[in-house]
Amino acid sequence: MQGKIAFLFPGQGSQIVGMGKDLCERFPDVRELFEKVDSICGKPISRLCFDGPMEELTITENLQPAISVVSLACLQILNDSGIKPDISAGHSLGEYAALAGAGVLSQEDTLRLVRKRGELMQREAEANPGGMVAVMGMGIEEVEAIVRDASREGPIAIANHNTAEQIVITGERQALSRATVMVKEKGKKAIPLKVSGAWHSPLMKGAVNECREFMESVRFSPPQSR
Repeated sequence: MQGKIAFLFPGQGSQIVGMGKDLCERFPDVRELFEKVDSICGKPISRLCFDGPMEELTITENLQPAISVVSLACLQILNDSGIKPDISAGHSLGEYAALAGAGVLSQEDTLRLVRKRGELMQREAEANPGGMVAVMGMGIEEVEAIVRDASREGPIAIANHNTAEQIVITGERQALSRATVMVKEKGKKAIPLKVSGAWHSPLMKGAVNECREFMESVRFSPPQSR
C-alpha cells in the first residue's frame, strides 16, 4: 500500500541567513513570491532572508513573513512537481503555511496574516519583554513544577510540549532565568531560543482582539484533499 504524504512546516527559531536564496535563483515562481512578500510587508524581507543580518531577521515582524515565504516557496516547488500533501501541519507559525498547503488560505492572504501577526506580536514583545527556553531531558510534570516555582519571579508558562523530553517554556526574562537555574541544578539542559519575545505566553494577550478582527477580513476556504 502506498504511503501518504505529510507536509510539516516550521515555526520561529528555525531561521538561517541565506534561506530561500537558492530557490529564488532557480525558480521564477519563487522569485515572484519573494517580490510579493516584499510588497505586502513594505520592506525587503527577501534581502533579510538572503543576506541577514540575523539580528534583524530574528525580529518577529520580519521573521514571521520570512519563514512563511520560504515555506510557501517550498510548497510551490513541490506542488509544481506534482507532489501534494495528504496532510498539512505546522509548528506554531507554521500552521499558517499548513493552511496554505491545505488550500484554506491563498499565498497572498497567508503573507498578509503573518505580516499582521508579526506586527502585533512585536508590539507586545516591546511592551512586555521576554523570551523562550527549550528544556531538554525532563518530563512534563518536572517542568510544570519548575514553572510554578519560577512564576514567583514573573509570568511564565509552558509553550510547547514537543516531545517526551523536549519542552519549551516562555515568559518574562527574570522568571526564565530562575527556571533555567533550576533545570541546570537537576543536571539537565536549558537552551535559550533565537526568538525576540515570549511567544505562546500571557504576555501576548494584548494582540488577541486586533488579530481576531484582522482575520475576519480574510477568506478561509474548505481544506482540499490530494
